Amino acid sequence: MDDLYREEILSHYKRPHNWGELDEPDLEFEDFNPLCGDQLRVQLKVGEDGTIEDLRFDGHGCAISQAAASMASDEVKGMKVDQLLKLDREFVLELLGIDISATRMKCALLSLKVLKGAGLGHEVEWEQGTPEAVAPPNGGGADF
Repeated sequence: MDDLYREEILSHYKRPHNWGELDEPDLEFEDFNPLCGDQLRVQLKVGEDGTIEDLRFDGHGCAISQAAASMASDEVKGMKVDQLLKLDREFVLELLGIDISATRMKCALLSLKVLKGAGLGHEVEWEQGTPEAVAPPNGGGADF
């Protein structure tokens, strides 16, 4: 079953959904993973009722961070911003569908951190239970 999820991760990494820029975003936030250099920016277009009508992301990083951003972007479209702010690490980990090592946890959760930062309009902390300072071996690369 892991092979199926790995193929899905690579597919989102190679052909990310919702990639690019919005002309006039309502909300925007950018952040990075200081351990490996992964970087993400998200832009949200929000309706009057608080529903995320459209979004785009861009950045660079490993397959896990970029695929998680692509997968999460599909899921939060149509969601209200206040619902987005209630999401937790399990949301992203379930989307990825594979065990994520401690060295890759911040890679996986960067998209959620950036989405929440956009929703709140300021930087947010890493999700509870995210390892503090575990650098990936050899400075990065896919280890799934």
